[in-house]
Amino acid sequence: MLRLTGKKVIALVDDEFEDLELWYPIYRVREEGAEVHLVGLTKGKKYIGKYGVPAEAEFTFEEIDTSEYDGILVPGGWAPDKLRRYDKVLQFVRDMHEAKKPIGQICHAGWVLISAGILKGVTVTSTPGIRDDMTNAGAIWKDEPVVVDGHIISARRPPDLPPYGKAFVDALIAASK
Repeated sequence: MLRLTGKKVIALVDDEFEDLELWYPIYRVREEGAEVHLVGLTKGKKYIGKYGVPAEAEFTFEEIDTSEYDGILVPGGWAPDKLRRYDKVLQFVRDMHEAKKPIGQICHAGWVLISAGILKGVTVTSTPGIRDDMTNAGAIWKDEPVVVDGHIISARRPPDLPPYGKAFVDALIAASK
C-alpha cells in the first residue's frame, strides 16, 4: 500500500541545486504515492544541478497555492542562496510553518528557512558550513544526520539522505492523522 497517496509536495528548484539532495527526496515520496511538483521562477526552464543533472520547473512560484499542498522540500547546494531572495518562496515556507506542514531542508537549504524567519528556538541540523548562520538565526544546531523538530525535518548532507527521506515521509504521514 502506498502511504502517501493523495498527498502533494512542493519541491523548490533553482540552478546549482545539489543533485542528490533534490532528486532523492522527490523519488522517496513518489515511491510512497505522493505527487511532487517542481516549482521554480520560470515554468518549463531546465535548472541544472551542481553535477549537471537537470530539473524542469513544472510550475512558477506564482502558480502555487500552498493550501493545496501537504509539504515542501528545499534542496541544498547553492540554489538556496538564490531561492531565499524570492519573496514568494519565503512566503511558501512561512505558510507551511504556520500550518505545521512538513518542511524538509538539507545541507545549505537552511538559508531559506533563516530568511523566512522561522528558526528561532527550533532544533535543526545542516551542513556544518552554515552552523553559525543557523545559530545566529536562533536555531539550536545539532551535528546529527537528521533532526526532526515538530514539522521541520533537517539533514546535513547526501550521506544522510536515507534517514532524511524516511523522516520526511513519516512526517507527511503523521501530519495527515
